[in-house]
Amino acid sequence: MAIRQMLRRSLSSERRSAEVPKGHVAVYIGENEKRRFVIPVSYLNHSSFQELLFQAEEAFGFHHPMGGITIPCSEDLFIDVVSSLRKT
Repeated sequence: MAIRQMLRRSLSSERRSAEVPKGHVAVYIGENEKRRFVIPVSYLNHSSFQELLFQAEEAFGFHHPMGGITIPCSEDLFIDVVSSLRKT
């Protein structure tokens, strides 16, 4: 019985980690290996972030293989853009 409870807790915590909080969106970043980031939806309106979205549109159209928005840029560039948005 204890093993079943541990598995249930483990599975429910995995589901929680995959959830995206209200007002946020998951994006996958990387040129080769993709890393998942959760960002505020408000970032999507900023021109610097829209440049990244344009790159995604050019690369994938509206079909994103990861199931979420996939942006083909380096993590360093993404972090620079997101860091600049946090300051505004």
